[in-house]
Amino acid sequence: MNKIKLFLIIIFFFNFNNQVFGNFIEIKIKIGDDIVTNLDIENETRYLFFLNPKLQELEKSKVQNIAKESLITDIIKKKELEKYFDFSKNRKIIDIVEKNLLLKKNIRNKENFIKILKNLDLDYEIIKQKFFIEALWNQLVYEKYSANVIINKNDLKKRIQEQIDKEKKKFSYNLSEIFFEDSLDESLNNKISKINESIENVGFENTASIFSSANTSNKGGLIGWVNELQISKKIIKEIHKLNINEISKPIKLQKGYILIKLNDKKEVKQKINLDEQLKKLINNETNRQLNSFSNIFYKRLKKNIEINEY
Repeated sequence: MNKIKLFLIIIFFFNFNNQVFGNFIEIKIKIGDDIVTNLDIENETRYLFFLNPKLQELEKSKVQNIAKESLITDIIKKKELEKYFDFSKNRKIIDIVEKNLLLKKNIRNKENFIKILKNLDLDYEIIKQKFFIEALWNQLVYEKYSANVIINKNDLKKRIQEQIDKEKKKFSYNLSEIFFEDSLDESLNNKISKINESIENVGFENTASIFSSANTSNKGGLIGWVNELQISKKIIKEIHKLNINEISKPIKLQKGYILIKLNDKKEVKQKINLDEQLKKLINNETNRQLNSFSNIFYKRLKKNIEINEY
C-alpha cells in the first residue's frame, strides 16, 4: 500500500470517528485547563439524583445547570487542594466520609453501596474521589480559618442551662435549610421572592439545590435530626412557631439568611447531659462559621479562574 493511500485511509477513519462519536462526546465547559463533557454532566446528574431523588421533578435544563455547577465546584476545589495535599496519601479520610454517607442513606455496608451505585450506572471510584475532595477541602478550610472561629463557651453553656430549666419537655427536630448570602447584586426582597416562587413551583428540596449555598444543598437542604439544645436561640425561636412541613420566614444570620423547614419532631425523654449538649452545640456553631469561610474562600477562587461554557 503506497503512502498516499495509507494517508487517505487514516484521514477517512479520523473523520468517520469524529462523525460517529461527535454526537456522544462534546466539551461543554472549560475550567482553566480542565474540561467537562456532556457525559460528565450526565454522570453528575445521576449522582445528584442519588443524593436527592426529588431533583428528578425538575426540568432537565435546571438539573443540568445544577450538575454543571457541582462539577465546576469539584474541579476548582481539586485544583486548590493539589497545592496543599499529596493525593496519594490521606486516603483514610474517605472511610470516615463514606461511613457517614452509609448511615445517612441507611445502607448496611460498602458492598451494598457499590451494588446500589452500579444499578444507578454510577462508578464507585468516581464517587469515592468526590468524597475525598470534599473531605480534604473541609480539612483545608479548617486549617486556614479555624483560628477565626469565635465561640463563647460560657454564653452557650448558660443558654443550654436556661433551656433545660425553662422547658419541661425537650424535642428533637428533623430539619432542612436554605441558606443564601447577602448580595450587592440583588435586593433581599427580590431574592426572597425568587426563592418563595421556586418553593411553590418545585418544592423546598429542589429549591435548596438551586439556591442554597450551604453544604447541605446537594442533599436537598437536609440537615436531619437535631436536638433543640444544639440549635441557636434565634433559630429555635422560629422553629417553635412551625408546624410539621411548614417553612420559617428568612432568619438573619451573620453572613446571610436562612429558611428552615420543619420535617418532623419528636420528644426527647432521656436525661440531658449538659456537657455533651454543649460539645455538640460548639461543634454545630463551629461548622456554621467554617461553612461561611468556605463559601467566601471558594468564591474568591472561582472569581480568579477562567471558565468558558460551550
